[in-house]
Amino acid sequence: MRSFWTEPFLWIHLAGLAAVPLALELVWLGLAVGDPILPVWLEFFLVAVIGFVPILWMQLTRPFDIFSILVLAMKPEQLTEQQRRLLSLFKTKTNPVFTIVAAVFMVWVLWQIYRVAPVARAIAPLAPRWHLVGLLWAGLAFLVSHLFLQVPLCVAQVLLATESEFAAAAPYPLEKISQDFTIPGLRVNKILPIATTESATTMPASSELSSDPK
Repeated sequence: MRSFWTEPFLWIHLAGLAAVPLALELVWLGLAVGDPILPVWLEFFLVAVIGFVPILWMQLTRPFDIFSILVLAMKPEQLTEQQRRLLSLFKTKTNPVFTIVAAVFMVWVLWQIYRVAPVARAIAPLAPRWHLVGLLWAGLAFLVSHLFLQVPLCVAQVLLATESEFAAAAPYPLEKISQDFTIPGLRVNKILPIATTESATTMPASSELSSDPK
């Protein structure tokens, strides 16, 4: 097993892929509210743009910083050397072609959902007169689904890096992390009460030094 596979943030965000079907179901329910009041192509375009453009632009310019969960994010200066090496891999190992293909795939999925949205009209969460609100709901849910696809896709590419690639990666410069990555939420010193590989590997050595030889 590669040493950097012990980083819990990688697996937390990879598991986020499981949220994609749920978010797409919310898209379906949002699109099921009422009858179209705008041309079909325009309504579809509006929903697609809300969820397509921001995430694609973010991943191609300032990728999502995985050292964050929900509304909390690790301060760059609190990241370990191993975590900063992982950020370097996110910049070098993630292929923008995969990012674009995934975005196009999501738009195709959105079109399939839009076509069958009337089937869910009976269980739509809002009254038909709230059709525009339903479109906004669908757009935001589509944005979430797109995010939860793109981030795990990048994580999977980093997980496929070799141990030698990880060892050769220079820790990402602290002063550039905020400039080059999207760091969402409130910045804190610590999120997970889990020791990183770097600190865990130093614990035995420190305990041996502190132990009194017999």
